[in-house]
Amino acid sequence: MLRKQPAWSPEAGAEPNLAEPAPSANEEVELKLLAPAGVLDKLCEAPVIVRYGRSAGATHRLEATYYDTGDCALFSHGLSLRVRRAGKKYFQTLKCGPTDGQPFSRAEWECLVTGDGPDLAQLPVSEIGAPLDGLSPDALAPIFRTTVRRRTQRLDVGGTIVEVAFDEGTIGAGDRSEALSELELEVKAGDKRVLYDLGLELLETAPLRIGVRSKAERGYELAFGVAPKATKATPPSITAEHSVDDIVGLLLANCQHHLLANQAVAEAGQDPEGVHQMRVALRRMRSACSLLRREIGSTSLAGFNAEAKWLAQLLGAARDWDVFVRETIIAPSEAVETDLFNFDGLREAAEPHRVAAYAALREALASQRYNRFQLSLRRWIESHSWRNELEDRSLAVLLEPAPLFACRVLTRLHRTVLSRGEHFRRLEPTARHRVRVELKKLRYAVDFFRGALGENAEARNYIGQLAQLQDDLGRDHDASVAWPLLCALARDSVASDVQCSIGVVMGWQARDRFVVGRLHKSWQQFKSMSTFWSG
Repeated sequence: MLRKQPAWSPEAGAEPNLAEPAPSANEEVELKLLAPAGVLDKLCEAPVIVRYGRSAGATHRLEATYYDTGDCALFSHGLSLRVRRAGKKYFQTLKCGPTDGQPFSRAEWECLVTGDGPDLAQLPVSEIGAPLDGLSPDALAPIFRTTVRRRTQRLDVGGTIVEVAFDEGTIGAGDRSEALSELELEVKAGDKRVLYDLGLELLETAPLRIGVRSKAERGYELAFGVAPKATKATPPSITAEHSVDDIVGLLLANCQHHLLANQAVAEAGQDPEGVHQMRVALRRMRSACSLLRREIGSTSLAGFNAEAKWLAQLLGAARDWDVFVRETIIAPSEAVETDLFNFDGLREAAEPHRVAAYAALREALASQRYNRFQLSLRRWIESHSWRNELEDRSLAVLLEPAPLFACRVLTRLHRTVLSRGEHFRRLEPTARHRVRVELKKLRYAVDFFRGALGENAEARNYIGQLAQLQDDLGRDHDASVAWPLLCALARDSVASDVQCSIGVVMGWQARDRFVVGRLHKSWQQFKSMSTFWSG
């Protein structure tokens, strides 16, 4: 359901009745695009805006104050509460975070209030639940403010009404502030796919990028230093009642949401988990594209897989240097105690390589290519475009029940792993890595379809053993990843004690690569497991 029009807004004319009951939740469907300073005026005259504009637009000055408790109870529950002044009117808005698979949609409650402070009585507290139920209004205090010059214009795109807001201003908390320059496209009525069409056209006009953080999230970071946190994948909401047609959209939407949720953390570069989780999201996405393309034959999936591979390579470089600096050096540096080696110097020598890898990643995330990939994928999902790409004989597959589809996919992937791992003890490191790659595909597929197949002890045992073997093979592979990094550092101009440290780490990694006995044991345990889905 698309967002219903609120009773009144700064851009509309009629006032609401304050005697009306508390508002129901509306679904806000909005695409935020960040713009470089000074670009918004140019965007107002962009061909796509002029072509669909219904009027000349209007400009307003909006001042908003965000409220929370002293311990940020609202923020910790994924909520934001603001009171916005527009002229002589005040509007209270409570927003939730996006639901899984819907990164551009969120629930909100909006109403007119009589003063510049929040009025919890105007909200359906029992419907919203924690932490509002039982919360005293006195517990709320202003946290930060935004001051925005907003120019709004309505577009009519084939009957779909989209409101475009060009926002320029500041976010301020105490003596700290930062500028904002962005445009927001919100569907007021009609087809939300239009958002992504408009976004793709606007990318051709200016160097825009998808905004993955709300004004509220940016404000909390200013006020409390609350940096964005890395987010692990959640299982897609695939159940036994779904068909393959449902699975395509649910699966790729889940993967894309996971990717976008970690983008800000990766860009900040302070928490290596952000890059790691983006890589996991891309591996999950590529696995999903691979298994779906094999089953339904959609040609677009190959293109999305190629873009995901391109981005994964850039993330891989940053991740490899993160692991090297934070993990690879630790064990040998703690085991070898002598003044002949300088492991701190080795970290310092590696740091410029890590910084360069992150710079390349940030450049890619700001590029038209990356943002076009995200918008194109979102539109493809919302449009169910795979239905138009299939041959008649493949359409029947879309009606197949999820459990039947899942069993066929998992059986094939399990057999591929066993085939790759034949004569496991004699496999060279490169061959073991191929086993690891296929094992990851199987692990992701199991996670994808757990909801459709049901949970039981046999499934948990299988997943546990699968995870153990994957972890062991991952440690085995880490040595091969570290070797080229060490060689690159050895070619740099570094002190002799740092060169000696490089030699120590090389030796340590070489030793670890030959610990095959433990790997073989994990492999045998996995190989003996029965497949829980065939029982």
